[in-house]
Amino acid sequence: MLVLVTLGLVAFGLVMVYSATSARAAVGDGEPMYYLTRQAIFALVGLIALVVCARVPYSWWHRAAPTLLAVTIILLAAVLVVGDPINGARRWFPFGPFAFQPSEPAKLALAVWAAAYLSRSRRRPPKTLGELAKPLGLVAGVSAGLILLEPDLGTAVAIALMLGGILVAAGTPVGLLARGGSIVVCLGIAAIWLEPYRRERILSFFNPWSDAQGSGFQSVQALIGLGSGGFFGVGIGEGVQKIFYLPEAHTDMIFATIGEELGLIGTVGVIAAFAAFCWAGMRIAVGCPDRFGSLLAAGLTMLIGAQAATNLAAVLGLAPVTGITLPFVSYGGSSLVVALAGAGILLNIAGTDARAKRADVSDRNRGDRRPRAAVARRGGGVERPRSTRDVRRVAGSRRSATGP
Repeated sequence: MLVLVTLGLVAFGLVMVYSATSARAAVGDGEPMYYLTRQAIFALVGLIALVVCARVPYSWWHRAAPTLLAVTIILLAAVLVVGDPINGARRWFPFGPFAFQPSEPAKLALAVWAAAYLSRSRRRPPKTLGELAKPLGLVAGVSAGLILLEPDLGTAVAIALMLGGILVAAGTPVGLLARGGSIVVCLGIAAIWLEPYRRERILSFFNPWSDAQGSGFQSVQALIGLGSGGFFGVGIGEGVQKIFYLPEAHTDMIFATIGEELGLIGTVGVIAAFAAFCWAGMRIAVGCPDRFGSLLAAGLTMLIGAQAATNLAAVLGLAPVTGITLPFVSYGGSSLVVALAGAGILLNIAGTDARAKRADVSDRNRGDRRPRAAVARRGGGVERPRSTRDVRRVAGSRRSATGP
């Protein structure tokens, strides 16, 4: 299910990216295949990352966790200095015609490091705010702080939700989670209120129609697109909101394009696909006997699920617009490659657990509790007599076979 849902969402995303960009490019005398070609390249690189991560034992990530975390923090700091400013934000390193966003692998590195830290031998879940803050809260705070300086509130929210999911899976007390979550919410409100454009987004969220041509424009156009689709939609490629009406129709707001062109059926199908992904991921987390694998699977599943839920809520008007993409579907190279790499790690955890269960069932079905290697050493698979009666039986069978 995990493979089918992931590949299905990626293929569906290619179709919708082309639908959301080709008409606008054609009207503006651009190249209709431009975004589709780039997204197809990103998808190919992401599928290679998925296959590689599915074959690398997930225990390797436990050993590499500190290095990955250190590298990503350095990259998050470096992009603030040498990053390419786009629309007033420094989030990307330019690489020729492409760009690399370090906040995307930072989410994956934080998930790996948090799972490794909480799964150490003799490591119990945090019981006090002090234990929660050091070093987990400190590391997460530094990473989220650097991301907020880019600025990128949506990714910081996704990191907070992902770490919350890992802490729940680790058995952290509910009261401690509530206290820690309250502190995070207060810090988030402060970060929003101190930045004018974030404050405008929050105020327009409560009533976007009060400034439909200003701060509420994106939310209003998204709702118009969703409402225009009706039950079955107007058809793929037939939507009009994506043509100079809906900003970021191929990235943050691609779900509104889906709603207009595929209607209620299309939007429910997308939500069901992400629900199936989360269900499969949580089954992997619950079934993994290894604590690190279980926490890592929970973190990666929460990362994809929380990011999808945040994006869907923003498009539907249930949450403020945060600029976060829809995993596997929205246009964006870094986001797509990292999401597919995370799916590959989930597949490796699932495959390792399945092989262990098959080996255990096979040993039980033999009726012999000894491992196979021990049986092979004891005669290469030939049964040996275990008592005097067995010795006589074997000797008699040999005489009858050879004659008097």
